[in-house]
Amino acid sequence: MPSFAVIFPAAGKSSRFHGKEKKPFTNLDGRAVWLRSVEQFITRPDVAQCIIVISPDDQEMFRRRFGANLAFMNVQIADGGAERFESVANALALVKPEVEFIAVHDAVRPCVTESLINNVFEKAEKMGAAMLAIPVSDTLKHVENKQVKGTASRAGLWAAQTPQVFRRDWLQAAYEDRAKLGKDITDDAQLMEAAGHTVHVVEGATTNIKITTRQDLILADAILKVLPKPKPSGPAHPFGEEEMWGGRGLK
Repeated sequence: MPSFAVIFPAAGKSSRFHGKEKKPFTNLDGRAVWLRSVEQFITRPDVAQCIIVISPDDQEMFRRRFGANLAFMNVQIADGGAERFESVANALALVKPEVEFIAVHDAVRPCVTESLINNVFEKAEKMGAAMLAIPVSDTLKHVENKQVKGTASRAGLWAAQTPQVFRRDWLQAAYEDRAKLGKDITDDAQLMEAAGHTVHVVEGATTNIKITTRQDLILADAILKVLPKPKPSGPAHPFGEEEMWGGRGLK
């Protein structure tokens, strides 16, 4: 069985969220968003390591509030950088030597399911690079100053999701060459494309949303109520399930 490490970027500023706290730390149906994102990965036998990337400014709060969760789930913390790619690079430096594949999953994408993870992991194992995405169904408009200037064809367009999963050696080499590959790269899949690798698409789900605004939080809450609950495995948590997942003390 190949081994995977999962990196969860959570060092952004949450500027569009307009909440009392940043998106990863806010409450979603009883526990923090980042916990709901991580929980689908920590009990998988093929996942050898989970690393969450946190801004240095948030780490004292994060360790104080979620220290018990981090210890029980064996989740490591990496320092967030000035931009996403610096954050992921810091996490890559912590990956265990035996890990063969790296998955990058948004810490604020809490509605991913076991079947989606199975499918994209399997594709990455076979092809070396894979990502979740869904076909664009809405009509796309070019807009300037809130005025429509044209309509774009949506033929062949897919909206990227996570996890995005890659061979470790490919991803590390691409990060080492990132300065040469271009400055306008927005995600790891695009970086791999620039490095000359074919990224294979696995169809995701419209329910696998990324929380960006307060409205997304409401939608995620509704989605979680209809998705199958993750199946716990291993020994019982000494503080009980609610404490395990950070259900207490969240506001």
